[in-house]
Amino acid sequence: MGYYALFYEVVDDFVERRAPYREEHLRLANAANRRGELVLAGALADPANGALLIFRADTSVAASSFAQNDPYVQNGLVKHWEVRPWTVVVGGEVNNAASNIQGET
Repeated sequence: MGYYALFYEVVDDFVERRAPYREEHLRLANAANRRGELVLAGALADPANGALLIFRADTSVAASSFAQNDPYVQNGLVKHWEVRPWTVVVGGEVNNAASNIQGET
């Protein structure tokens, strides 16, 4: 299992425009969390121009699928999204290979 970071870049008036889609977005996020896929999620602040969602899975499919089905993405509130593998070296369930590296973070 690995970690995958889903980055959202949102429109300038995101906070004002998200209300009609927020309930469905949160329903999808909570369902992914209950399945054990979505570990952490939240909006970036000051400025409120993005979000970061952390997934734990065997592949990046869970994160990509989440984005493709997210009403924020489907309704144009997210200008750009990207999934990237994330190598965790401290905290969480650290990969054994990473935890055996001494002196690196």
